[in-house]
Amino acid sequence: MKLVRYFPVAADSIAANKMRASLTMLGIIIGVAAVLSILGIGRGASANILGEVASQGTTRLTINPSTESEGERAGSPVQTLTMGDVKMLSDPAFHPDLLAVVPQYGSSIQLVAGSNNTQVRVTGTTAAYADVLQLEMAEGRFLTEDEVTQMSNVIVIGTTVATDLFERTQVVGESVRINGEPFTVVGVLEESGNAGFGSNDESGFITIGAAHGRVFNVPRYRGEYVVTSIAADAVSEERVDAAELQIEQTLRLRHGLGAEDDNDFTISTQASLLDTIGAVTSTLTLLLSSIAAISLLVGGIGIMNIMLVSVTERTKEIGLRKALGAHTSDVLLQFLIESLVLTLLGGLIGIAISYGLALLVQKIPNFPIDLLIGADAVIMAVGVSAGCGLIFGLYPAMRATRLDPIEALRYE
Repeated sequence: MKLVRYFPVAADSIAANKMRASLTMLGIIIGVAAVLSILGIGRGASANILGEVASQGTTRLTINPSTESEGERAGSPVQTLTMGDVKMLSDPAFHPDLLAVVPQYGSSIQLVAGSNNTQVRVTGTTAAYADVLQLEMAEGRFLTEDEVTQMSNVIVIGTTVATDLFERTQVVGESVRINGEPFTVVGVLEESGNAGFGSNDESGFITIGAAHGRVFNVPRYRGEYVVTSIAADAVSEERVDAAELQIEQTLRLRHGLGAEDDNDFTISTQASLLDTIGAVTSTLTLLLSSIAAISLLVGGIGIMNIMLVSVTERTKEIGLRKALGAHTSDVLLQFLIESLVLTLLGGLIGIAISYGLALLVQKIPNFPIDLLIGADAVIMAVGVSAGCGLIFGLYPAMRATRLDPIEALRYE
């Protein structure tokens, strides 16, 4: 109860100097709003990315060739994955935990329709690709087994590609040219809404035979066409590890790797990808939040500065209180609570601003991420605000307690 009576005193002191108090709180307000907003952006981006990855299924495995570690081509993929690997991995007798295996050979190439053209990443694959990658069709269909077998000149495109080439998305039956050769559009993918790397909206899919035989200048390895990657689907989430082991054993045998040799391929699962993405986004969010937290430090220094001024201005008041019997602890609590009230008010205003930004972002059409501000972040903001008040208000409060009552009463 002793503490409660100091809050009205602190409120009166703040009300008497509204402009000064507002400017003092500004550093805390900006700091809390910045930290919460950045945390919200980080969490929103992480949730968006993780949601997209998880939506592609948790049973998928992706096999990529390893990269060069030495020489001029360091960092470039070593093309050791072939159609022979795909055929062997597709054998259920040796790989009972694999439901489907699909090859991918992709590269950027120009698509032309009439007077329009666009640069697109075109991937050669098989009919099972749509199921393994869980692709949804907006119009038409994906590639069929017959088309893959006959290496037909058919193509499935994303919505952005359709719009760029035809200025509409209802384009099934239309024709596009690749290297001067006509390909019939048989399907348009459902819009994914993602821009940039990995977006199906800006992609095209043709049969693997057409990609190998006519569209791309595809090299061979040990007499077989190479692929840029292989996607596989495990029979269940519980059997992903077993499927990964079966893939590794088969590819090591096919590639003639000895017991001491490293794999010349990498196998990634959706679970490992989710962990990696989560770790990266958490690290980036922490880094950006640390930078934003500098404003909290500046705000804390502002609190200390203004409290020192307040102690100087109220020297005579402090002397009078001590002369009338106020204990050292009373004076200490008076100034500490005043500092605490300032920082808590600033923190609450900062929280309100960050929530306002989150609501504003939600109303922006097609904004890629949401600001996710959790209860733990709010509790942390309140705690940090209170901590700033106590830490940066302690020295001015202690300085006030050391004033000699007689000297204080003489102060002008």
